[in-house]
Amino acid sequence: MREVSDTALTETGLPIDTPRGQVLLIACGALAREILDLKTANGWSHLDLTCLPAKYHLYPEKITESVREAVSKHRDAYDQIFVVYADCGTGGLLEAACKELGVEMVAGPHCYSFFEGNDRFAAQSETEFTTFYLTDFLVRQFEAFVIKPMGLDRHPELRDMYFGNYEKLVYQAQTDDPDLTAKAQACADLLGLAFERRFTGYGDLATTLAKL
Repeated sequence: MREVSDTALTETGLPIDTPRGQVLLIACGALAREILDLKTANGWSHLDLTCLPAKYHLYPEKITESVREAVSKHRDAYDQIFVVYADCGTGGLLEAACKELGVEMVAGPHCYSFFEGNDRFAAQSETEFTTFYLTDFLVRQFEAFVIKPMGLDRHPELRDMYFGNYEKLVYQAQTDDPDLTAKAQACADLLGLAFERRFTGYGDLATTLAKL
């Protein structure tokens, strides 16, 4: 979040009196750490960030309307609003809403694609039908976002039903963190899948935000 001195803040942490030229990012909460890291590394002080709940990763039907509400809430305070979601399971509804609202969004079907790079992911997808992907966020939150929602904490016997047709777990690493790599390997072992680590960095997320 942009630091503002001697300025009142809203409940979201955004400044009430926003200087002209600021861009608001309305993002998935699962991307918050990555966006803040990119802001800090690049000195992007013109970007403000507000996030929708990361749990919408599990309920994509909630994303489009929540983005609509967020754009409406903040539109008057910003020269530009940018939506840091890809399609993310909305079946094109989010893209249609963004066009209607006159705001742009990240290109791609989901975060796995734009972290890998949309062109590269599309080229590889033909041979990766049986691949399960994790990002830094999902490795950290594996219990909350994979194990518990699927009921595997209560019924581990369901593992083969969910993952029997998968062959490999690909960890798309945004950061070079040995502890996260070890945890991702443990996730693959738990699911009975082969393990591959790909250091993707921030992929198309970084190049997209740089254009703002």
